[in-house]
Amino acid sequence: MFDPARLAAVAESGLLDTAPEGAFDDLAQLALAITGAQKAFFTVADGRRSFWKTALGMDPASGRENDIRDSPCHILIGTGRELVAEDAVRDPRIKDLAAVDALGIGAWAGYPVFSPDGHVLGGFCVVDQNARPFTPAQSEALRTLARSVSSEIALRRALRQARASGEASAALARTLQDSLLPPRLPNAPGLDVAGAHLPADATGAAGAEVVGDFYDLFRTRGKSWCAVMGDVSGKGIDAAKVTALARYTIRAEATQHTSAVTVLHRLHEAMVDQQVSDRFLTAALVVFRPDADGVRGRFASAGHPPALIRRADGTVEELHADGMLLSPLLPIAHDRHRETPFRLGLGDALLLYTDGITEARSRERGPLFGDDRLAAALAATHGRTAAETLDHLWREASEHAGGHAVDDTALMLLRVTPRT
Repeated sequence: MFDPARLAAVAESGLLDTAPEGAFDDLAQLALAITGAQKAFFTVADGRRSFWKTALGMDPASGRENDIRDSPCHILIGTGRELVAEDAVRDPRIKDLAAVDALGIGAWAGYPVFSPDGHVLGGFCVVDQNARPFTPAQSEALRTLARSVSSEIALRRALRQARASGEASAALARTLQDSLLPPRLPNAPGLDVAGAHLPADATGAAGAEVVGDFYDLFRTRGKSWCAVMGDVSGKGIDAAKVTALARYTIRAEATQHTSAVTVLHRLHEAMVDQQVSDRFLTAALVVFRPDADGVRGRFASAGHPPALIRRADGTVEELHADGMLLSPLLPIAHDRHRETPFRLGLGDALLLYTDGITEARSRERGPLFGDDRLAAALAATHGRTAAETLDHLWREASEHAGGHAVDDTALMLLRVTPRT
């Protein structure tokens, strides 16, 4: 707790003794919605106190800190690991802490928040007034939210360093962009998966700024999975804020709801409630379950290009679903989206993409690559792996555009592995 390097990281974060901020309060609000707890905190701890950067459910008149020795946060700092106490007044680790009585803690679930250098700055936690369990899905969602707090802190430090050096470099933009994408796609059973984010030309529209294309693939519950492809309008920090909100909200909500449409509705509600930016978002969302003969799933779209299915025989089909784009400026309506069921057999593949590939064109503003060329290129990948397929699609679009890319492109392919 008194490690000089850790204390220096706390000071460098610039979070101590600062006002509450929407970026952190929004994540805490989402934690309350997911768990049903009454209080949520993001705390930053130095050597003597736990400062409440976010303290939802607390009376502002009660102050915004307590002695670090009285708070369970000191255990997070000492171990660097999460701590879940489902019955706080009987849990030997925290039952004698003054905060248990002072804050009315019946159950406590806390997760460490890290600096970019790996030092524990504090904790992200929820408090329930009654003893209660936290489900595995709730715990995983809280871990994700705690990681997003750490990512927000890392993003801020990177931006401060860029301003201090007077550079908004393309390398930094790519680093920030990559932080909004999964480091690698997981291995879904029975599937060969691949994803790619392909930058525009350094002199093109995206330049050195962060853009809003993103994709993700993750297990939701049991044997079910979720895949998402999104495209936020514009670029820069506002686009990055919406991208981060969308990705983490979808991850949290997809563990709670099996309907793709419901997840999109919940994302729209988050955009309206949290107002991180007025940028709009299109998204394609797939919930699916692998089985012995392939994949069964449902597809929903919020104003996004249709998915493409390449059958094992090389034929290509479009997968459509009615749905309006998502915007914090649009009223929430639960009849704007529909789901479309689909089935993938052995050797079939599902492609999700952003319009950067269909809108690829030469510097002389020749014809767009377009939907028909994309479908033809996909049909020609019969028998190729997921990674080989994406490489072929990008090379075809790049050759059509003469090596020029005016917009960033995101691609993700889910291919049912054929039996050998």
